[in-house]
Amino acid sequence: MDREYAQPLDVEALARGVHMSAGHLSREFRAAYGESPYSYLMTRRIERAMALLRRGDLSVTEVCFEVGCSSLGTFSTRFTELVGMSPSAYRREAADATEGIPSCLSKQVTRPRR
Repeated sequence: MDREYAQPLDVEALARGVHMSAGHLSREFRAAYGESPYSYLMTRRIERAMALLRRGDLSVTEVCFEVGCSSLGTFSTRFTELVGMSPSAYRREAADATEGIPSCLSKQVTRPRR
């Protein structure tokens, strides 16, 4: 999921790959990571969206589709829940917040908190 975050989530296929039922995989995943597979995937997508928005060369809509979301409304709602501000507001503030911070540290500094 970390590497292929832009692909649709198929819990059934993941479960088959590790020889579990989808329900069992979801329970084990939640026990290991503290969230459902879908929630984990959305967090990865939002983290990538944050990086793309900081870069500043794509519109919010382009970022939404680039990270694998098919609905701008769902993307914006989830982004706001995790980051605490809309994608547009984040784009405006992100340039100032990460100025002078090496890119290897900016991801850690800007990581969404639950």
